[in-house]
Formats: sequence, C-alpha cells, structure tokens
Amino acid sequence: MLFSPVLLLRLTYIPIDHTYRQENTAVATTLQPYQRDFIAFAIEQGVLKFGEFTLKSGRVSPYFFNAGLFQTGRALAKLGRFYAQAIVDSGLQADVLFGPAYKGIPLAAVTAAALADHHDRDMPYAFNRKEAKTHGEGGNIVGAELAGDILIIDDVITAGTAIREVMTLIEQSGARAGGVIIALDRQERGQGEQSAIQEVQSQYGMPVVSIVSLEQVLTYLEEQSGSDLSSHAEAVRAYRDRYGIAG
Repeated sequence: MLFSPVLLLRLTYIPIDHTYRQENTAVATTLQPYQRDFIAFAIEQGVLKFGEFTLKSGRVSPYFFNAGLFQTGRALAKLGRFYAQAIVDSGLQADVLFGPAYKGIPLAAVTAAALADHHDRDMPYAFNRKEAKTHGEGGNIVGAELAGDILIIDDVITAGTAIREVMTLIEQSGARAGGVIIALDRQERGQGEQSAIQEVQSQYGMPVVSIVSLEQVLTYLEEQSGSDLSSHAEAVRAYRDRYGIAG
C-alpha cells in the first residue's frame, strides 16, 4: 500500500476528558477516531437521522442533519470539542472566531471555550445581530473586534447566503476571512455542477473545512455491519451517486 510522503497526524481518543492527542504516524483510514465519535454522537442526539426527507430543493434525501438539536449544555460542550479538534487538525490559523446569527452564535462560543480548555488557544470570538442596535454599544457586531484573519463557524453551508452576508461584514470591518469550519459537508451539487461549498471556495479563495463529510458518513454506515445503521448505506450511496459533486 502506498502512502503520501507527507507525515500525517493520527488523532488518538482519550476517553477520560473527551479530548484527542496528536501523534506522528501514517494514517491509512479515511475516518479519524474523533470523526467516528462525532457521527455516533450526532446520531445519538437525533441530529443526524436516516429515512426519507424532502428538502427545500424538492430532492428526497435519505438522511437529514439538524445541528439545532444539540440543545443541552453537555451536548454543546462536546460539540465544541469536535469543532476545536477539526480546526487544530486542519491547521487553520485565525485571529477571531465568528459565528453568524443565529446558529453560529453558540457554535463560536463553545468552540472558543474548547480551544482554550483543550488546546491552550485562547481566541476571541464575535457574532452579528440580524438588526443593528441603535443604542448602547450600537452596531451589529457583538463581542471581539473583527481584525486580522476571521474564521467563520457554522453548522452547514446549504446555499452560501449566510456566508456571503458575513463576508460583507468582515470586509466592512477591514478584516480578512481566513476560512470556514462547518459540521457536515453534504458534498451535494446545487443547480449547477458545484456544491455551495465549492462556490464559496471559488468566489472567496478561502478554505472550507468540515468535521465530517457525507463520504465519511457513508464509510461509517458501511462499517456498522449487521446493525440497523448499515441498512441505510445503500440509499445514501445512491443519493451521493445521483446528486454528489464530481471527484
């Protein structure tokens, strides 16, 4: 078996505090331990479901992901650790974390806490108001000043509308967008041949990183031999083949 000459990082799960230690070694699998743990966690919380779901696009999807169902303190704290680990694993560097209103607000907060608690990276965070405040501190940005490289945190990118709105705010502040981190990359085409994520990457020239991708969810399902979960693999594979991005 051939490996890339680049030395990859294996993330070893430490059950005591749900953090991960990085070790220098070659990785042959497509799923890191924390990614398997995230998929299992999302299923357990009812965030990732399998069945038949009609999307806004009219497509009937064999799965549905709703990060809004991470709705307890313990679940949010654990979710923040997954985001933090994905950021560290990706090598993304930033000066400020930014959570677009509304779902991105708690995501930015818990990720900032997890980076500080588990990775010794005490990063400022900010979020926006949907409507600018005209009294008190005013404006539509709450939290840290937007300066330097900004890492945008959200759950998914469906049409890219929220990201484009955030890009306007970042540019108006004189800062730069350093990248985007999301929970799930659906790897699904829109009306054209590109996914919304590919369109964002192409338009703004910045990386978009996810904790997991649909391809990795499919790998996870295929690994669950003999369980009810494995029975959904065929439908997910067929959906990917029909609507998935090329390559």
